[in-house]
Amino acid sequence: MGITAARRADELGALLVRKGATVRYGPALRIVPLADDTELYAATTGLLEEPVDVVVATTGIGFRGWIEAAEGWGLGEELLQRLDKATLLARGPKARGAIRAAGLSEQYSPASESNAELLQHLLDSGVAGQRVAVQLHGEPLPYFVDSLRAAGAEVIEVPVYRWVGPADPGPLDRLLDAVLDGGIDAMPFTSAPAAASMLAVAKRTGRHAALVDALTHRVLVACVGPITAAPLAALGIPTVQPDRARIGALARTVGQALTDRSPRLCAAGRQIELRGQAAIVDGQLCEIPPAPMAVLRALAREPGRVVSRRELTAALPGGGEEHAVETAIGRLRTALGEGRLVQTVVKRGYRLAVAR
Repeated sequence: MGITAARRADELGALLVRKGATVRYGPALRIVPLADDTELYAATTGLLEEPVDVVVATTGIGFRGWIEAAEGWGLGEELLQRLDKATLLARGPKARGAIRAAGLSEQYSPASESNAELLQHLLDSGVAGQRVAVQLHGEPLPYFVDSLRAAGAEVIEVPVYRWVGPADPGPLDRLLDAVLDGGIDAMPFTSAPAAASMLAVAKRTGRHAALVDALTHRVLVACVGPITAAPLAALGIPTVQPDRARIGALARTVGQALTDRSPRLCAAGRQIELRGQAAIVDGQLCEIPPAPMAVLRALAREPGRVVSRRELTAALPGGGEEHAVETAIGRLRTALGEGRLVQTVVKRGYRLAVAR
């Protein structure tokens, strides 16, 4: 598994490791510390300069962080007093909980937990001439704030937990190489900025087309929700998403989706199930290096069909020459513990020993 998240990466990784996965981390962004964020300070003081009519809380952690940062600047009590006089709206239960934990109460929270429904409620209520503060979380919400401004509202954007590029791009660079080399089977994403940042790094380094191809055709891409999936969907990359936008649900979705797409077959009387970087032969886990695994996947696409050396060469990570196929076949037979599973068809290629 490849994880690009900065926040809650360890939590997601631990859930996947418990399911038997190997996790590689390559943070695609980092969070600017709230106490050092001059943009958040400027937005907060701007909000305190005159009354605000509506305050929108989009995330629980973001709203709590905003209050804590204000307290660190000596503005906490003044901010709470200002918020208490405004109409508070919460996008979902976590934002609602953060509002109540601060001793405040929300007037509305959409059942769908979506920004779209929250925006529609505001527009239906009428915002012309009103001052509306929108707590952001890591990325702008241009459609949301532009719609409010078009309806006549003055909008204050409160950028909590602003995201910028990683301080050390090395881990992300190595993760991208692993994706292109066939060493990553799934990539779960928890935020749109992480996905967008990863794609931007790939573009700057000349790997964008190859990465999009890998994510489209080989790597399972999972997103915690449709907002997170947006930068990937814009490129036609298919994603799977849990029913509920939660980290635990995302981990379960990844596990189930990988299981569903794992090829199962019978060769030489043995039951074989292909996993990411391994195969299960008659219930025994057999770890397989990348090149032999790529060959096994190519043979398993049409079990029993003879696959030419040229086709298998093209399937190898990074390509290669035909003698590399022979080496990979030998290593594959050794890893599977049963040479009869892969048959040599003289002058034609190789096939799995499946009855046809």
